[in-house]
Amino acid sequence: MTITESDTWTGQRVKEADTEYVIHSWSVQGALSPIPVAGGSGSWFWDYEGNRYLDFQSQLVNLNLGHQHPKLVEAIREQAERLCYIGPGFAERSRAELAEMLAGLTPGDLKMSFFTTGGAAANENAIRLARHVTGRHKVIARYRSYHGATNGAMSLTGDPRRWSAEPGGMPGVVRMLDPYTYRCPAGHPDPCPVCSGGPHLEEILQYENPNTVAAVIVEPVTGTNGLLYPPDGYLRSLREVCDRYGILLIFDEVMAGFGRTGEWFACNHWDVSPDILTSAKGLNSGYVPLGAMTVSSRISEWLKDHMFWGGLTYAGHPLACASGVASLRIMQEENIVENARARGEHLGAGLAKLAESHPSIGDIRGRGLFHGVELVKNRQTREPLVPFNAKGPAAAPVTRIVKEAMARGLYLTANFNVLRLTPPLVIEDSEIDIALGVLDDVLSLADEHYAG
Repeated sequence: MTITESDTWTGQRVKEADTEYVIHSWSVQGALSPIPVAGGSGSWFWDYEGNRYLDFQSQLVNLNLGHQHPKLVEAIREQAERLCYIGPGFAERSRAELAEMLAGLTPGDLKMSFFTTGGAAANENAIRLARHVTGRHKVIARYRSYHGATNGAMSLTGDPRRWSAEPGGMPGVVRMLDPYTYRCPAGHPDPCPVCSGGPHLEEILQYENPNTVAAVIVEPVTGTNGLLYPPDGYLRSLREVCDRYGILLIFDEVMAGFGRTGEWFACNHWDVSPDILTSAKGLNSGYVPLGAMTVSSRISEWLKDHMFWGGLTYAGHPLACASGVASLRIMQEENIVENARARGEHLGAGLAKLAESHPSIGDIRGRGLFHGVELVKNRQTREPLVPFNAKGPAAAPVTRIVKEAMARGLYLTANFNVLRLTPPLVIEDSEIDIALGVLDDVLSLADEHYAG
């Protein structure tokens, strides 16, 4: 086959090539009809026909600085002109600078970082390192979690996408229940062992033998699986139990980190620090594939005398790290975390008003620009608008809402019966008002199913 320059890339030409040659994530390929995207700026992107869409999802909750931030684009260009690639065995400026910046920004005594190509690889390496440091093999993770699509990360993941990878995943994973306060799996006894964290974990350790458990991994705020915020004291309780038994605590801040909740890291809301923190997405707004595993001073000291059994060809890729450095500088210079906090208050107030006129809104939860709206058929019984793991016709009520919002120029997604509202952290109040107006329209479709 001779590779020649293609004809003019119209939207139709892009769609035809995409349909014929591209495999899309988590999809039946023949059922897809993706919109060909021509460009983006700030909180908006557009297609080849000029239709504009307000990105209320930040794509995969990673475009924290929005589309095509000029300073970030320029930083990537400058690094490309200076040095596109050097192996991970060399010392390189952008890599060293980003690691130093993370040591100053991350909570507690987190110090050294290993850079990966994304969140899944960061979690894979975090688990491997925890097992080496402790000499133990079990890892406790939660059911309503998502940690990535690679073998080990998918084994840690609790949501139904894990099922397709079974059997044959990473051994040694043990599950615990989630502090889903709106639908407490323990029925909210007083005190609730699940929603307070430590008692539930300690009971699991009783059955599993704490001397075999290397780590507990949690998202401080659950992202993909419903935007679940833990009660006050929950993370502190986990921290105390882990310390009691010599277990490492890993926080997966891939989605919630870097300003998304109105703090640099979600765990900062509760002043709790992990032994290992994994991050990606907002670390550099997703402009170049990048993730990080950042470890405590104690583990940093351990690494001075022990082999780190991990490596990637693109670990600490200069272009990626340069974009990370630029992203963190932009966040500081433009007060992005503060903007997320203020815009989040505006969004939260607007959602509360929508709840007054839309009975299908059962619960609203969020901080910063990390909000979930849970839709129900009945507020008293809390029957979900669509069931857990709904597919096809069972998922139709929420599928229709998302589709109709897109037709009105608002891009958002849902996890079963929970709408995810996660716009770029640079969004303005006027743009949030546009989104609220569209939501006001499309939520009437959910109200049609209300039986309260």
